[in-house]
Amino acid sequence: MPIASARRVFITGASSGIGNALARYYAAQGAVLGLAARRADELQAQAEILQGLGAAGVACFPLDVADSAALRQAAGDFVAAYGAPDIVIANAGVSSGTLTECAEDLAAIKRIFDINVFGMAATFSPFIAPMQQSVKEGRACRLVGIASVAGIRGLPGAEAYSASKAAVAIYLESLRLEMRASGIKVVTIAPGYIATPMTAINPYRMPFLLPADEAARRFARVIDQGCSYAVIPWQMGVVAKGLRLLPNWLYDRLFANAPRKPKIL
Repeated sequence: MPIASARRVFITGASSGIGNALARYYAAQGAVLGLAARRADELQAQAEILQGLGAAGVACFPLDVADSAALRQAAGDFVAAYGAPDIVIANAGVSSGTLTECAEDLAAIKRIFDINVFGMAATFSPFIAPMQQSVKEGRACRLVGIASVAGIRGLPGAEAYSASKAAVAIYLESLRLEMRASGIKVVTIAPGYIATPMTAINPYRMPFLLPADEAARRFARVIDQGCSYAVIPWQMGVVAKGLRLLPNWLYDRLFANAPRKPKIL
């Protein structure tokens, strides 16, 4: 597919896990890809694979999404080379067990919010103006944020991760309203358990665990449809809604002693 007519997709957290699975999916569709992640060597290795899968072009941006200046530079370079993206997927995220009572965990709590929440806004911000112009020219544009079912109710030992994903969901809802008049659709995806390096360290059973490639296909379908909010897999959405309806006394009794995430930050 010629670059000029190819779909343009920018993905953060693209070197592994869900981000990498999404990059592979869109590469096979002949898309032009902008890949952002912290590990330059991993990004370059993935770029070669993605070109072999059929990507019309691959641009790598080694950066930390908490660095808004680096993201703005990357966005400018991508738009200058290929034009405004049709899809921006703010996928970069970190997870770690945290305990507020432990002073040494405060740095991890800040880091989780810097990446999961601020990093999402910093990812979208420099792309909005060129995407608004792209919509006026007839292209369909999407801002996609990856939330989590972990943000629907607070989990013990995961104050920062649960709170950051709850914040992400509300941030995306506000952004959806802000973007409505411009024609840019904002898509919130709340994954359940996806088989990635992030979940591989979880020391507990993970119901409805999805392979990353299958999750990417389902994510892409939701993105194409422009859905405002989707839980994937849907079974976790049913579970999450049920948990949301539980009275606090019952939820506390059921989950107070639930297994904790390990500390990795």
